[in-house]
Amino acid sequence: MATLMDGRALAKTIRSEVLEHAGQLRRRGVTPGLAVVLVGDDPASAVYVRNKEKDCAECGIHSTVHRLPADITQDGLLVLLSRLNADPAVHGILVQQPLPERLDPFSVICAVDPKKDVDALHPENVGLISLDRPYFLPCTPAGVMALLEHYGIDPKGRHCVIIGRSHIVGKPMAQLMLARHATVTVCHSKTPDLGALTRQADILVSAAGKPGLVTGDMVRFGAVVVDVGINKNPDGKLAGDVVFAEAEPAAAYITPVPGGVGPMTRAILMKNTITAAVEATV
Repeated sequence: MATLMDGRALAKTIRSEVLEHAGQLRRRGVTPGLAVVLVGDDPASAVYVRNKEKDCAECGIHSTVHRLPADITQDGLLVLLSRLNADPAVHGILVQQPLPERLDPFSVICAVDPKKDVDALHPENVGLISLDRPYFLPCTPAGVMALLEHYGIDPKGRHCVIIGRSHIVGKPMAQLMLARHATVTVCHSKTPDLGALTRQADILVSAAGKPGLVTGDMVRFGAVVVDVGINKNPDGKLAGDVVFAEAEPAAAYITPVPGGVGPMTRAILMKNTITAAVEATV
């Protein structure tokens, strides 16, 4: 039976470390601050933002949420970001995705000060990651790497197969794995015979956002299976990309959904906010 990779427990440890660092900063007269921008009334985004507010409170980080109407103009949003960039009390800025379709997400990402871009989505930060000189690490991929390290799983020399090529997870995940000397294959919706590749994986990371995509016969015996997918079934329950009951018997390690990668993503966001606050005081 596979070892369950408990993201909740590790995230709790990281938040405790963040709280300690936040206390050190406060004693120096600096209160770490995170500004979250929420555009519109998407229910899932609202839940994510509430969770981030809760995490900030637990970690000793001052959080402000800027709730904007769905019909805000591009210029209106950029004006707010300019103001947050100039505010010394704001160390991290996070624009909750997805944005309404009529807004240009790339322009919005580019408008965030790279030193406050705690999501690590700004082109400058993406470039630094590709050069193995990151200022921030992207939250979800960094959370995956932290889980692997915690469980003593070294990617060096292993074949890592990643399903998904998004700029938020898939692509930066590949970069971080390459930096740890893994051999990396990135699969996507146009990849033929997906199972032929996933069965070669020593470490399989699925970030496709498609429930039930990875079945048990697609998992190599003894593989590490990391399920980044968070999807809602018709009954409203959360499910990953991986059919857990089928994959677990074959895997050596596996993440649950929920309770695996999700809590780690939020914990790394807190860690990045502390990094931004520390750098702002140097």
